Amino acid sequence: MSPFRAFFIALSESRSLRSFAERSAVGRKLSRRFVAGMTVQDALDATRATNALGMSVSVDNLGENVTNVEEAKESAHLYREMLDAITSQKLNANVSLKLTHMGLDVDESLAREIAAALVEQARTLDNFVRIDMEGSPYTQKTLDFVRELHRRPGAAGHVGAVIQAYLRRSVSDVESLCAERIRIRLCKGAYKESAEIAFQAKTDVDANFVTLMKIMLKSGTYHGIATHDPAMIDATKAFATSEKIARDSFEFQMLYGVRRDLQEQLVRDGWKMRVYIPFGTEWYPYLMRRLAERPANAVFILKNLFRR
Repeated sequence: MSPFRAFFIALSESRSLRSFAERSAVGRKLSRRFVAGMTVQDALDATRATNALGMSVSVDNLGENVTNVEEAKESAHLYREMLDAITSQKLNANVSLKLTHMGLDVDESLAREIAAALVEQARTLDNFVRIDMEGSPYTQKTLDFVRELHRRPGAAGHVGAVIQAYLRRSVSDVESLCAERIRIRLCKGAYKESAEIAFQAKTDVDANFVTLMKIMLKSGTYHGIATHDPAMIDATKAFATSEKIARDSFEFQMLYGVRRDLQEQLVRDGWKMRVYIPFGTEWYPYLMRRLAERPANAVFILKNLFRR
């Protein structure tokens, strides 16, 4: 792992720095740029503005590893509210959630019950729930959850998984998920993992990302290619073009507030684009992991922090 990446992952885990950042003026300005706000209404407003630019949205209530049942139930309530509001306001959006935010570490049966209820709600509303991926201790359990949810009557197409390209196991996971026609968001990965289970060099992660992208695009299932890396984007566009894969048969995905110029250019060029819009109070660890993903993100943030 690069020193840069290790540095920001360490920052994401620092409680003292998090407390300072959340109280500081600069920290609040950072959060406004890369997080839609603190409330459901903030997220809905950002979604509407993003839709107006021709982009769809995935909304995420920031948070993970809740410590009690009440917190898990409150998280579920916010997602139910969000799904209903997306439908009533006719927004082009779905939702993303983490199982530990739904109480996986507190009561696995509760997390399963919450996730199943949200997928059922999405099914009745003809919407979609993305089950986010967390650190490697949760990888297998998360994929098992997604498969279980996908097998429920009528749930196929309404729930999907996330695969991290830096994990060595991901080719096997992508092949099996594609065989089951489960929708995938492909990203590079943002947690600290050992060399035994994860590629450490960017060149290796990139090579695996391209391999996984090709499997996904050839599968015939609607997947998301989540990256801000121009090289990965160009590789995806080139493969889709050479293989005559329709531009509306998959989508690019990017983070709110990052590379807005590139997002808009992809839309102008006829590619599908979904913006991942986070909201809530848990913005500090989220932002630090985004910085860990790619050194250029830190440069970008410093350059754009004081722009209007």
